[in-house]
Amino acid sequence: MDRRLIWFIALLVPVVVWSWIDPHDRFTWWLESLPALVGVALIVIFQKRFPLSSLVLGLLWWHCVVLVVGGHYTYAQVPLGEWAKEALGWTRNNYDKLGHFVQGFVPALLVREILIRTSPLRGSRWLGFLVVCVCLAFSAFYELAEWAVAVASGASADAFLGTQGDPWDTQQDMLWALIGATLAVTLLSRVHDRSIATVRMADGVQDEDGKTVKP
Repeated sequence: MDRRLIWFIALLVPVVVWSWIDPHDRFTWWLESLPALVGVALIVIFQKRFPLSSLVLGLLWWHCVVLVVGGHYTYAQVPLGEWAKEALGWTRNNYDKLGHFVQGFVPALLVREILIRTSPLRGSRWLGFLVVCVCLAFSAFYELAEWAVAVASGASADAFLGTQGDPWDTQQDMLWALIGATLAVTLLSRVHDRSIATVRMADGVQDEDGKTVKP
């Protein structure tokens, strides 16, 4: 197994174990944390065929931590959000906005990497635009999934929705995902390109002329 992936798992497992122990609500824990657990499983399954760049792997670790912390407390009661609420005079706990920002920021680079390495879009001016569109579509899909869970499970999904009485919570969630995706593509594209080149070189990937790809 890739040494980077070993570190990824070794640093994530203690956080997941802590999150699992005595969460605020077990049903909400599963709803919030399951995407992280599924994501880690997919990373492990595909790590030989498609080893991710170190940048994306590190950001995915951060994304998983954000999810399982939210799962432990529920997003509306995470202490960091409560501290910010008191310090900044907010009327609600905004940890969920961090979660949706990350939901756009991290998947943007993951989608960008997949498209660069598997499609003709490498170097295309359309790449960034399409990445942001995919992330916004995923955010909308996630909101639809939250609605479906709420309808199916009733009051037990209130903590999962985390609207905190805000009628515009869904629209704001998608906006934060859009902001996150846009910032990721705008600020990190060059760093991401170098990180992709490094992992492709280490994996012995060759270009169309048969030469090893170099950073």
